[in-house]
Amino acid sequence: MTGRITDILPSAYAVLGLAGADRLDLAERVGGARRIVLVLVDGLGYHLLPRAAESSGFLADVHAGRIGHLDRLECTLPSTTPTSLVSLGTGVLPGEHGILGFTLNIPGTDRLLTHILWRDDPPPERWQPVPTVFTLGSAAGIGSSVVLPAMFAGSGLTRAAYGGADFIGLNKGGDDQVDAIVRALHNGSSFVFGYTAAVDTAAHAHGIASEKWAAAAAYAGQLLERLVAALPADTALLVTADHGGLDVPPTARVDIGADAQLTAGVRVVAGEPRFRYLHTEPGATDDVCAAWQAMLGTTADVLTREEAVASGLFGSMRPEHLPRIGDVVVISTGDSAVLATGYEPPEVAKLVGFHGARTPEETAIPLITFAADKRIA
Repeated sequence: MTGRITDILPSAYAVLGLAGADRLDLAERVGGARRIVLVLVDGLGYHLLPRAAESSGFLADVHAGRIGHLDRLECTLPSTTPTSLVSLGTGVLPGEHGILGFTLNIPGTDRLLTHILWRDDPPPERWQPVPTVFTLGSAAGIGSSVVLPAMFAGSGLTRAAYGGADFIGLNKGGDDQVDAIVRALHNGSSFVFGYTAAVDTAAHAHGIASEKWAAAAAYAGQLLERLVAALPADTALLVTADHGGLDVPPTARVDIGADAQLTAGVRVVAGEPRFRYLHTEPGATDDVCAAWQAMLGTTADVLTREEAVASGLFGSMRPEHLPRIGDVVVISTGDSAVLATGYEPPEVAKLVGFHGARTPEETAIPLITFAADKRIA
C-alpha cells in the first residue's frame, strides 16, 4: 500500500458510506465493518515498530504479521503533530489547510502561534479554512466522536483538526480511554477517534533509546490490545501515528542564539529544531540563505520560500498561506537539529528526541488494520 496520512479518514468514511474514493482500499481489510475506531499513537513511526516490539508482545505480533495487517504510509511535512493532525482530519495537504508547522509567524506581526497552545487568536475557522472529514461525515448522517484529554476541549487545534465530531473529554488519571471509546460506539457514533501521547512524550523527554520510551511503547501496546478485545464484533480498528522520530546527540546541535552569523538579518524564528522557518529583514533573504548554508553545510537543506513551495513540500499552496512560511526554510538532515535559544522556551534545548524533517525515520508511519472479526485482514 502507498498513501499518506491524508488518505486515512476519507477511506474510512467511504467504507461507512460517505461519497468519495476509498483511497487505501480499506474495505478489503476491515471485513464487514459497520463502525470504525481509529487510534493515533503519537510518535510511533513505522521505523520504530521493531524497537516497540521489544517491549510489547502485542506490537511484536503486529510487526511479525501474526495479528492485524501492517502497511506503511507517509505523514505530511513538517513531520510534526499539529500539521499531521490537521492533515489527518481534513484529508488535504498542509498547503491547503495552512497548519504548516509546530509554531508559525502570524503574518503582519512578529508574533508566533504555537499550535498546541492555540485557543481563539487567530480564529480557528479563519486560520484553517478547510472543512474536516468529520464535518462532511456529519452532514451525511455519519456520527463521529473524538476521545481526547479534557484539556483539549475547544482549543484551536481541536477545532481545526476535529471540527464536526462530538468531543469526549478524559479527566487525567480518572477516565479510561477504552471504556470511553466503547461507550461512544454504543451511543451511536459510527466513527471514533482516540489518541495517546505517551510514546512521543517519552521520546522528547528521555530519548527513543531510553527505558522510559520502552515503558511508553509497552503502555501503548496494552491499550491497543485491550481495545481489540473490547470492541463490538462489527467494529474495525485502525492504528496509525502522526510521525516518527530520532534522538539528536549534543554534538549534532547548532544554536542560533549562540552565533551572530546565524541571527544577522533574521527577524522571526519559527518552526521547530528540525524544520526551521526564518523570516528575514527586508532585502536580507539571500544573505541569510548564504550564511546558513555556509554554517550548516551538509547537516541541513537551506531553501528560499519559493524553492520550498515549488518543490512540492507542502502540496498545492493557497496564496493566503504563503506568508506563514519563512523567507528561508531550513530542514535538518541526518541526526542534526537547530536550536533557537532566546527565540523559544529553554526546555526545547533539553529535549533528547526530535522530529519535523523529511527523513524516513520521521515521515514513515504505520497503518495497522484489525478487521471487524479481529482476524488477520
